Amino acid sequence: MKSRRPTQPRGHGRDEAVSEEPPITISSLDLRRLDQLLDSLPLNSCAEADLLRAELERARVLEPEQMPPDAVTMNSRVRFRVEPSQKEYELTLVYPKDLDGSAGRISILAPVGSALLGLRVGQQIEWPALHGKSVRVRIVEVLYQPERAGDYRS
Repeated sequence: MKSRRPTQPRGHGRDEAVSEEPPITISSLDLRRLDQLLDSLPLNSCAEADLLRAELERARVLEPEQMPPDAVTMNSRVRFRVEPSQKEYELTLVYPKDLDGSAGRISILAPVGSALLGLRVGQQIEWPALHGKSVRVRIVEVLYQPERAGDYRS
């Protein structure tokens, strides 16, 4: 397994103050699968992969059966708001291989996809967006979570 290397905190330049990030919780199953995904990518292949690596480094890891029911895990269907636009989205967080072109799915390697992982209802995080901008993502509701449904294989 390639070692994950911490990266510069997301959304902050070298000279900017680092804001406190919300705690995140992920399942050991998601961690194992995401490590495999990241290991399969060329080093420094994309900024989103580096951001995801940094998120995994700081995450609290629990067994799937112990996951809080309001935490966003892989294959969760989540309703979230992007600020400052206040626009709400309802998407399922998936692995890149599960993107099938249908609406309603977002890859864990998409900029907002990595931001969603491990957040709980009510939490928000600032995340890099296109063209050097950033957005604030707030979790409104976890509509479906595999672990909450007793599905530990997803």
